[in-house]
Amino acid sequence: MAGDELLGGPEPWPAPGKLNLFLHVVGRRPDGYHLLQTAFQFIDLSDELRFWTRPAGVIERIGEVPGVPADLDLTVRAARALATVARKGVGVAIEVRKRLPIGGGVGGGSSNAATTLVALNRLWRLDLEPDALARLGLSLGADVPVFVQGSAAWAEGVGERLTPVDFPEPVFLLIQPGVSVSTAEVFGAAELTRDSPVLTIRGFLTTGGRNDCEAVVRRRFPEVAEALDWLGSHAAARLTGTGSCVFAAMPDEESARAALATLPRRWTGYVVRGLNRSPLVARSRLEQDRSGSGR
Repeated sequence: MAGDELLGGPEPWPAPGKLNLFLHVVGRRPDGYHLLQTAFQFIDLSDELRFWTRPAGVIERIGEVPGVPADLDLTVRAARALATVARKGVGVAIEVRKRLPIGGGVGGGSSNAATTLVALNRLWRLDLEPDALARLGLSLGADVPVFVQGSAAWAEGVGERLTPVDFPEPVFLLIQPGVSVSTAEVFGAAELTRDSPVLTIRGFLTTGGRNDCEAVVRRRFPEVAEALDWLGSHAAARLTGTGSCVFAAMPDEESARAALATLPRRWTGYVVRGLNRSPLVARSRLEQDRSGSGR
């Protein structure tokens, strides 16, 4: 951008989406937070972030993100949180190119926050360990730590207790049915199942589990129910998170693209691949190598 200096190399920093391969609600804490079991896997569809120099104390976002005021943007909040532990004057302008569907349950905001933490840790040369960044990220959202750690994972607690797991990496057909689902509404629903039996990783790999939020979302959001039924005619369909996006593992990319070609025009579809390693890990290593070589 004219008059500004780009931090790091020309390559953007990826903020990949995620899928909840299953989601069980197994209890509730006294403070009201739900206890979950889920499996996170990344997808090769990413937002892209770039970081620009600013004077010390100036942290801002460049450009618009639909429906997200700059002061509420998790990238800005993540940068400000990291600045408080930097112990030196830092500033940055954050440019976000959105490619992930907003409010679809694919973790775009959380992933943007994680990428901001990982990138600025490198660019500001803070040298914080991933666990420290993950703890900082947890204060921004329960899904942020898995994006910081960068490995597909089995998650428990409120989603913060992570065990890295390599899952199959299929081609998915991902559908955004054009409606926004309120996570708070779903988890506040009286009819939400909150006592699913605790599942083991082996049990999930055998049975596939389910998404406990799906029944609530089906009843309250008919557009999502319709998308689940349409996708279910092609393969086993599932909700990711509380939605609104739905997904299905397809036999191969050709099958996924053939189904996508018949998608109703009112919806948006993506052919994506599951990833057990976040592309953010490779981008961070690139920056580390670049800094080490003095470039």
